[in-house]
Amino acid sequence: MINNILSFLIFLPIILSIPILFFKAGKDKLIKTYTIAVTIVVFILSIILYFGFDASKSDFQFVEKVQWVTDFNIFYFLGVDGISLLLILLTTLIFPVTILAVWNSITTRTKEFYFLLLILEGSLIGVFLSLDLILFYVFWELILIPMYFIIGIWGGKNKYYATVKFFLYTMFGSLLMLVAIIWLANYATPMIGKFTTDYTELRKVSIFMPLNIQMWMFIFFGLSFAIKVPMFPFHTWLPDAHTEAPTAGSVILAAVLLKMGTYGLLRFSIGLFPLTFVRFAVPIAILGVIGIIYGALLCIAQKDMKKLVAYSSVSHMGFIVLALAGMTVESVQGGLIQMVNHGLSTGALFLFVGFIYDRRHTREIADYGGLTKIIPIFASLFLVVCLSSIGLPGLNGFVGEFMILAGSFASPNLHNNIYTILGTIGIVLSAVYLLWMYQRVMLGPVENEANRNVPDLNKREIISIIPILLFIVWIGVYPNTFLSKSEASVKRVIENVEAAKKNILNIY
Repeated sequence: MINNILSFLIFLPIILSIPILFFKAGKDKLIKTYTIAVTIVVFILSIILYFGFDASKSDFQFVEKVQWVTDFNIFYFLGVDGISLLLILLTTLIFPVTILAVWNSITTRTKEFYFLLLILEGSLIGVFLSLDLILFYVFWELILIPMYFIIGIWGGKNKYYATVKFFLYTMFGSLLMLVAIIWLANYATPMIGKFTTDYTELRKVSIFMPLNIQMWMFIFFGLSFAIKVPMFPFHTWLPDAHTEAPTAGSVILAAVLLKMGTYGLLRFSIGLFPLTFVRFAVPIAILGVIGIIYGALLCIAQKDMKKLVAYSSVSHMGFIVLALAGMTVESVQGGLIQMVNHGLSTGALFLFVGFIYDRRHTREIADYGGLTKIIPIFASLFLVVCLSSIGLPGLNGFVGEFMILAGSFASPNLHNNIYTILGTIGIVLSAVYLLWMYQRVMLGPVENEANRNVPDLNKREIISIIPILLFIVWIGVYPNTFLSKSEASVKRVIENVEAAKKNILNIY
């Protein structure tokens, strides 16, 4: 195993982004080739990490811990468990796939775009690996910079409005998180004997804090993560950001950035304040169910394909929130695999919308129809992705949704099966809006003459989408390949919640 592999995963793309700025103008192909080569190397490193990970252990592995700010006991502290492992694999897969898929989409300021993409990849990996709260916060904030410019420079006609809205929502959540981190570290100082932002130290004592203090810290952390998910009613920034972002920005935003919120809830909100989380489980489940149904209803009303896919994220992420509220092994495992599933399926949906937009320069559903006859390869692969997002058995979406609904139905934290029953409505509605969109775009007669000359997917586009399709089928047919890696870590989280309910400390 490579020494310091976690640091390599984070800093390889960040450091190797710098040479891009020194490439000569007009060398766009060289810049793209260099960038995709870097992301492929990072993906290979994540594969090495995946196979070197011991699934039988629930502890953090490949730990790197170095004193960073001595006076405040702040550490450069990295570690990976089964929860973060799957998200690292997802992140490192999405970047090379996206770069290949949008190869010809970015034609202005190419150097800056691909420089920002590599910074974004390294920062995202840093979020999932950080075990010091300040280090986590640094990477969390760093992500805002490349996303701000990606939307603001290469976005659509309303990009400035979308950028400002995205920035304000994110900054508000970040400030709440920073307050919570400082408050938690200060309050824990007499209990630990020193000021520290070490996550593994803080979780040993946070459970002993007065419940009213825990509650407010939980709310501050929770709001910052809820905005990023986004949970209802904090979702209004998402459709604008998705719609105005370039295709690459939309894919990465949906596939990876939204998972920062659900990961934060699982790692920090539940990890640090399990008792408070149990008290808030029902309200969180209610918000999750509202998001599922509300997001799906908004999808049905959309006329723009990209907005429809954007609102579908609100609905699908609601399932993951419901999974965390259920807090059983089955529901959390389902929620974790659904984070991966959503990243694959919704990321692919945005790619297909981008493919068709590049050909016709319109996203209006009414402008299409009958494309199955014109672009059969596109139509076939697009159908597979739509069915995976709906949750067809044999594809990835079914695994996550089934585990979430089964686990939350049996949850002692929710006290009622109504949340699960209402959640199933979202599955029905997802079939309605996705199949209806597919029918209007792909089936029927070709009524718009402009559609008759639309070219089918080229070799580059097919190659870019194949890895996602392989994982969609792989997870659907044999999910244990991935679930086995996270099982021990998820079980330990559940054990800690149950121990906290019994007022017994059981630190992992």
